Amino acid sequence: MNQVNNLDFIFKPHSIAVIGASNREGSVGRALFANILFNGYTGMVFPVNPKAKSVLGVKAYSSILDIEDEIDLSILIVPAVTVPAVLAECGQKKVKGAIVISAGFKELGPTGAALEQAVKERARTWGIRLVGPNCFGMINTSPNVRLNTTFGRVMPHPGNIALVSQSGAVGVNALEYAEAEEVGLSKFISIGNKADINECDLLAYLKDDEETAVIALYLEDLVKPQEFMRIAREITSHSKRPKPILAIKAGRTSEGARAASSHTGALAGSDEAYNAFFAQARILRVDTVNELIAKAAALSYQPTPRGARVAIITNAGGIGIMATDACVRYGLKMAPLTEKTRNELKKVLPPAAAINNPVDIIGDGDANRYRAAFRILLQDENIDGLIPIWTPTVVAEAIDIANVIVEEVQKTDKPILACIQTMGDNTAIRRTLLRARIPHFLFPEDAARALATMAEFGRLSRKGTGEIVQFTDVQSDVVREIINQAKKRPRIFLSEPECYQILKAYGLPTADFALTRTLEEALAAADKIGYPVVIKIVSPDILHKTDLGGVRINITGGKELSEAYTAMQETVKTKKTDAEIWGVMVQKMAPKGGLETILGMKRDRHFGPLLMFGLGGILVEVLKDVTFRIAPVNDLSVESMITGIKAYRLLEPFRGQPARDKKKIKECIQRLSQLVTEFPEIEEIDINPLLVYAEGAGAIAIDARILLH
Repeated sequence: MNQVNNLDFIFKPHSIAVIGASNREGSVGRALFANILFNGYTGMVFPVNPKAKSVLGVKAYSSILDIEDEIDLSILIVPAVTVPAVLAECGQKKVKGAIVISAGFKELGPTGAALEQAVKERARTWGIRLVGPNCFGMINTSPNVRLNTTFGRVMPHPGNIALVSQSGAVGVNALEYAEAEEVGLSKFISIGNKADINECDLLAYLKDDEETAVIALYLEDLVKPQEFMRIAREITSHSKRPKPILAIKAGRTSEGARAASSHTGALAGSDEAYNAFFAQARILRVDTVNELIAKAAALSYQPTPRGARVAIITNAGGIGIMATDACVRYGLKMAPLTEKTRNELKKVLPPAAAINNPVDIIGDGDANRYRAAFRILLQDENIDGLIPIWTPTVVAEAIDIANVIVEEVQKTDKPILACIQTMGDNTAIRRTLLRARIPHFLFPEDAARALATMAEFGRLSRKGTGEIVQFTDVQSDVVREIINQAKKRPRIFLSEPECYQILKAYGLPTADFALTRTLEEALAAADKIGYPVVIKIVSPDILHKTDLGGVRINITGGKELSEAYTAMQETVKTKKTDAEIWGVMVQKMAPKGGLETILGMKRDRHFGPLLMFGLGGILVEVLKDVTFRIAPVNDLSVESMITGIKAYRLLEPFRGQPARDKKKIKECIQRLSQLVTEFPEIEEIDINPLLVYAEGAGAIAIDARILLH
């Protein structure tokens, strides 16, 4: 690890100067210094306060320059305007890292942003790696360090979950919840405004951190998305020790989003971009802090399931049914029990018990009956994971069932997520299970959701890395010339024929077409292309041609073409009197039997080109059955785009309809990805519909729109 990425002087400093340490009750300076002093920090800590002789009984210094020892890390709790000057003193002291707790920077507006830029430049000048400003601090629970540089009240138990939060308040909330659930952490860090150290730096550090097995993130934005994705994929796809990454991304709603003139633009909000980004980075997205901590704990404590087949054992039939519904809802599969398992269950359960999955030992079951059935299920080769459920009865104490689960789980390498439904004090139950690293859930739905996430991580970590296909038969010079000509116009506009030329230049399938300016040209073009044909008005002022009568389809001969051409011109001029007409496009009528799909791209301001695939036609914005990925896409991402739509079954043989040409869809997405990656001037693309025919019969784009910026 090079010096730039080596953050040991942040997480494992041998000496710390707390600049702004204080004796004043209720102050951040006092709380933070006390956390370092009284939580067993193994290094040296020096308070810096020119107005105090000592802080909490420790000799204080007027300046960091007065400290005789070397300092690895400085923590700044000083007024924002003084931070640049204090950093300069830290630089003179040859401090390697700094955590700036102070607020009052870019979160306050332009003046604060200018001050933050000065802080960033000062840190860069002196070679100081900086966390913050406007952050909550950092924690390292390792027994060799025992460092808490926050001003909160929680020092987490040691564990192997690293928690990174862009928000100090969310970080506090997560620390409190983890403490309540007795979930241990390896590291915690609040990154604040990210003037220097950001989420990419922290991922790179945690990737090689032996004390971290799971990474949990709270994010509000990303500084370098492509770098973040690259590092995340290295972490989650590591051949020997893949680490799961879970993330909350704040701001899921679309309020305030800019209206767009294409289907893709209308559907591609920032949240869809983040969903696509997380899918490609193989990051597991969650919605709440308690879900983040609970799932991280499950992934930390238990082995990754080999598959998604789950079994449930319960003493209450209704709860078992609800648990089954939850498992299926979250993507798990109810494991089909082997005949051997069912026969063994018959021997230990009464006739009224259910020996199929979910297994119900019925309400009069005791700990011995539960143990016998649970042991049999653990040995079933069809089961990848188990959710043992217990509803309290007078027949057996819940703690006895917890002990049964703990004793039997030692004999398996399958993940076990327990659900003991007691609403009383469950501390003893939780601690009994935690000693064996078994997660405890009060409700089976939560256990099912967590196990589904574990199964998803297992699936993702076993996938290959994928390959980005680069086509060599493209004609980039053709596209460049069309774009350059469009930019010379008073209004940048690409006509539909130009859009088809661009698609054709990159190997996307289009029907034969020609732009005509007179009826005679249209008739000649139709004769050359071959009937039946479609005619479409071409105008920079008409985006939705059908609404204005600007499209006529299935024209079978010259007379019909003449009548349709004349009528269409008159209709358009009547409905849009001020429209500038460039001509009429004559296009070969696509064969019948194609399934309407849509391909699109919207350039996201953070991530770049965001590709879309889904069901097309006029219902795309109603059904919204689409998937997104960020270009450039590898072959595995393309396949997940295609299989990810809800109507994927329509691409398979269905009710007498043939399977569709998924291979051609994949190629079209890959070619579109290359096009929009190589031409950043393209702002949006809609290919709607892309008609997809039977397997091996290909596809045809019959309507296209491209917007430049």
